[in-house]
Amino acid sequence: MPVYTVHAPVSNNADLRATDRFAFVRDGFHLWAAVLGVVWLAWHRLWLALIGWIVLMTVLDVGMVRLGVPATAVFLVDALLALLMGFEAASLRRWTLSRRNWRQLDIVVADDEEAAERRFFDRWTAKQRALSNDQSAVDRGGPPPTRDVPGQAFSRPPPLPQSEIIGLFPEPGASR
Repeated sequence: MPVYTVHAPVSNNADLRATDRFAFVRDGFHLWAAVLGVVWLAWHRLWLALIGWIVLMTVLDVGMVRLGVPATAVFLVDALLALLMGFEAASLRRWTLSRRNWRQLDIVVADDEEAAERRFFDRWTAKQRALSNDQSAVDRGGPPPTRDVPGQAFSRPPPLPQSEIIGLFPEPGASR
């Protein structure tokens, strides 16, 4: 199963409004980064990595051609560097996010990015609720608390049903 790291921008008021900016970075091999490295880097706005990639590839290719290295060797070196880009693409994204002062919040294991988001936000909202003691998250199963004020019938909770059964069987102990 793929592993995702969750990153968030550093801010003083980390609340639910910032959740749309969370970044989920899948760890592992990125095929499109290996096949179209320049396009993949530009798509993910990894500008320093893009400049470094272009400079590295240009210097290596020009240097090998000037040294008289055969074209097959130049192709193999380019293919190996493309594989390296595919394996290290996630690390480049995490490095860029840390340079932009983003912090890593969590690591999530899931089948795809949508499942990773669901798992992360389930854990994260439970943790936020525990930290803030949110009264809107209180169980609403019972009647509301009331005061017993003499002369006001609405202040007493309704009696619980004793003989009624809710469900498929209308009377207790009836056969199926």
